[in-house]
Amino acid sequence: MDKMMDSPWVLRIIALFLALLLFFSVRTELSPANKTITSEQTEVIRDVPVDVFYDDKNLIVTGIPKTVDVTIKGPMPLVIQTKATKDFSVFVDLSKLLIGEHNVKLQYENISDKLQVSFDPATVKVNIEEKVTQEFRVDPELNTRLIEEGYVLNGMTANPATVYITGAKSAIENISYVKATVTGEQGLKEPFSQVAAVKVLDRDLNKLDVTIQPETVKVQVDIGAYSRELPVVLKEIGKTADGITVNQLTISPTKVRVYGRKSIIDSLTAIPVEVDLSNITESKTYEFDVKLPEGVTKVSDSKIKVKADIMKVEQEKTTTTTTTTTTTPTPTPDPKPTPPPPSEETSTPSEHNTPPPDKTEEVEEDIDS
Repeated sequence: MDKMMDSPWVLRIIALFLALLLFFSVRTELSPANKTITSEQTEVIRDVPVDVFYDDKNLIVTGIPKTVDVTIKGPMPLVIQTKATKDFSVFVDLSKLLIGEHNVKLQYENISDKLQVSFDPATVKVNIEEKVTQEFRVDPELNTRLIEEGYVLNGMTANPATVYITGAKSAIENISYVKATVTGEQGLKEPFSQVAAVKVLDRDLNKLDVTIQPETVKVQVDIGAYSRELPVVLKEIGKTADGITVNQLTISPTKVRVYGRKSIIDSLTAIPVEVDLSNITESKTYEFDVKLPEGVTKVSDSKIKVKADIMKVEQEKTTTTTTTTTTTPTPTPDPKPTPPPPSEETSTPSEHNTPPPDKTEEVEEDIDS
């Protein structure tokens, strides 16, 4: 056996056999059938952006998806290269279409012709509409449950108060609410300001696809204690001094604003002010403190002015007595003589209320005497 292995012819035959075996093995691997099976590949490239070509100055297009999934199939090297570089684009050309609804196919560029390309979705339904810009008022809103008990929302203002909204004509016509929502922590009881985003909603509170300018506004929130304006009523206490009669008491102001918890303030009908009559001694304006009812935190006026109109009875009596005692008595004149009964001749003038001249002179002389 060793002699055979040492023979050069045996070694040559073995080498030839191995060479033929290697040749046929490589040929089999490079055959077209095996090449097709091993080199063809399929890949899915997800979330590829979609470009849209149209007159964006005058038109609005809806219905185009922002991204699509692209499936490519072909030679493995091309598939791997295309997926790795992603230097292709997917687009929809609407430049030649009129206003209305259309079914359009997605297109692509910069993908090798040796690859099979498909999209998900393959076609899309688009709506081309007129672009409209309109001004709307912004309505700020706040969840009132965040406000501390005993405080209320007095009002809110947005700056700027209006925004310009651009979108499809149908979208603009469906706008029902333009809101700027303010948030905060539980227990709000002081005024504050906050920058809030503007939301555009339809009547079903669905967000509309529109452009807002500006997108945010500054909202000023005015929060204060709950208050109501109530009338002031006088509550007289004590007694007036002897000889003093109070003719009238006039209060100012007649109404005050009270602050406090809503349930308590709403139950009040008036604010009583106690007026001690014993302190009223002359006609002038007095001031009395307003005592806060239970549950009321403050009032707009802590003091109430009361204008008193009085009459001093004792002074009038004293003045009358003094006048009576100092007056000099008037002497009683002598009784007038009774004139004789008038005659028939004089009765006629007396009916005309013209006394006889001589009778009058006689009476005056008697009085002088």
